[in-house]
Amino acid sequence: MGRMTEQTRIIYLDAVLTPNRSLSPRGYRLVTGLIKAGIVFSVLMLVSALLPLFSGGGALSPSLPIFGFFGLDVAALWVALRYIQRQGQEETRVVITADTVDLTHVKPGGTTKSASLPAAFARVELDEPLTPQSWLRVEHGTTAYVIGRFLTMDERKSLAEAMRAALQSARNERYAT
Repeated sequence: MGRMTEQTRIIYLDAVLTPNRSLSPRGYRLVTGLIKAGIVFSVLMLVSALLPLFSGGGALSPSLPIFGFFGLDVAALWVALRYIQRQGQEETRVVITADTVDLTHVKPGGTTKSASLPAAFARVELDEPLTPQSWLRVEHGTTAYVIGRFLTMDERKSLAEAMRAALQSARNERYAT
């Protein structure tokens, strides 16, 4: 039997890993809208508090330094939410065929790193007993690629089992007589 062409190759595993999200896209838009409304409200309150100062007659109030903090808590919440949303854009794709294990990782900023390992020599390793520091690794020779850092321990274990089964099936195809 001849070598399989690119169009007929069998994909044993094609997994896209993304971080868990606490908000749906609609929920995120709703919360950020409320936060932006809070920022606008805080600015309006600051302006209304400063109006007597600039209207021409009053002495400086001892509470004047507090005005600089109007809306700071709401702005900090908005910045934190934007950071979390950006981190949620991280993605790792694992594709296992009879010939290769292809790993593609997209960082939150859009930077992409890829690696292609021969399936015949790739190993899937996960330290047991499972702890939060038990990283799922795809190894080839002395090189190891950690994948799914954002996954829970159970998700890492499940993915490791699925990857091992896919690698075994890929090897069975490759070495079938």
